[in-house]
Amino acid sequence: MLALTPAQQRAAEGLLSAIPTGCAFALSASPGMGSTTVLRHVHSTIGGAFVSLRQFLREVMDRQPLALEEALLDLLDQALREHEFAIVDDLQMINIVTQSCSYARCGVIDAVLTTVLDEAAGRGRKIVFGLRKDDEVLPIARRASLQEIKDFTPLDYECILRAHLGPELAGRLDPGQIHRFAPGLTAWQLRNACAAVAHDRELKTEQFIEYLTEQDIVSNVEIEEVQPVDWRDLKGMDDVVSALEAKIALPFENSKLAEELRLKPRRGVLLAGPPGTGKTTIGRALAHRLKGKFFLIDGTIIARTDDFYRAVRKVFAAAARNAPAVIFIDDTDLIFEGNGDSGFYRYLATMLDGLESASAERVCVMMTAMDPGSLPPALLRSGRVELWLETRLPDAEARAAIVGEKLAVLPAPIGTADIPLLAAASQGLTGADLKAIIEDGKLSFAHDIASGRTPRPADDYFLDAIEAVRTNRRNYSRRKPAVFSEAAKIGFSAG
Repeated sequence: MLALTPAQQRAAEGLLSAIPTGCAFALSASPGMGSTTVLRHVHSTIGGAFVSLRQFLREVMDRQPLALEEALLDLLDQALREHEFAIVDDLQMINIVTQSCSYARCGVIDAVLTTVLDEAAGRGRKIVFGLRKDDEVLPIARRASLQEIKDFTPLDYECILRAHLGPELAGRLDPGQIHRFAPGLTAWQLRNACAAVAHDRELKTEQFIEYLTEQDIVSNVEIEEVQPVDWRDLKGMDDVVSALEAKIALPFENSKLAEELRLKPRRGVLLAGPPGTGKTTIGRALAHRLKGKFFLIDGTIIARTDDFYRAVRKVFAAAARNAPAVIFIDDTDLIFEGNGDSGFYRYLATMLDGLESASAERVCVMMTAMDPGSLPPALLRSGRVELWLETRLPDAEARAAIVGEKLAVLPAPIGTADIPLLAAASQGLTGADLKAIIEDGKLSFAHDIASGRTPRPADDYFLDAIEAVRTNRRNYSRRKPAVFSEAAKIGFSAG
């Protein structure tokens, strides 16, 4: 039997010290944290019966499908007849089956457990149940003394690494750095990671963390499908990039300073600015930089889903498990526009307030909005949004940089257009406009070539494209904008 980690040892000692004082006990733990290991340790110390899920399944096999509760009752009755002490492992698995919507006898298991607890108390027997954290089984919640396997610390990580890699190889790793990078790993995840890297006799902490990033730190975004973006692509936003580097990226990436100075990313960040000024581009850059530490909420989650509260809660829970992490909520003003009641923003405000807890304090929620004034004031109150950043229209220098970068990869003659001329002519346009102008100019040039016409000067193609953008804007401003459909509210795409 593997040695217990410190967190597991504390839970085991808590159970062993409580057992003489009562008759009903429960061990609560998140999946993969070693509850069975702890219960086996307790069993090896004081003996008695150990009722496993396997025994329950064998008991069920000989009965008709609607006799799950009778099978459990008979199994526990037998254990308490023959022993003064019984341990019931994985009760949550049995409970899940009997509470599923397709099972016709929901609630009967509560009667069974109440009967068993009464029987144990009346006969002076003792019983321990293994439960999944946050699962509430009412008869046990009301009567049992609860012990919990707490979140792992660096000492727990070190114990697991030594158990599965051996002292020599584990000695090459820094469990504190691994824990800072991924504090929410379970014993099973660490065990599987050890098995995967154990062949590397030159193993270092960086390689171990790289494996965790690829296998165990799970974003809800397919990074391969997101257009690659770097901070250098954000022309004219040096102040925004500097703030993101200092107040978001640094606490993620410099674990030494983060530990020494107790650095945490800003809890709430608002990126505000006109359409096309780079808000979503910043999201793409963060997605690639943070990889599995990046979680997205956009219209694809919110639109027309009956259980979007649950979907949002799952995103926040996943980010907390993988902290430090960023939750990126794109086009927040459009999302609220489609949810007329106040329920969603109040729910989101509650989730933001929940990030003050120690277990979730390293989660940053970054929201984008074209019009911050349309956001609920309660969401933006001091303390919820700690960092305000503005994305602006590019100035002449930034426009020249964007145009020059796009033209640099084009062949002559189309790539030889006058950059200062185009930068001056495009005043008031966004970075997204400039990229579209280059694409439109290329298409017009290619069409002339394909049609056998003599190409015009390169500048003309792009100047025409600039004028087309301005014409479209004038036409658009004369009529009322169309109401966005729910299906259209997708703020983050690979395009």
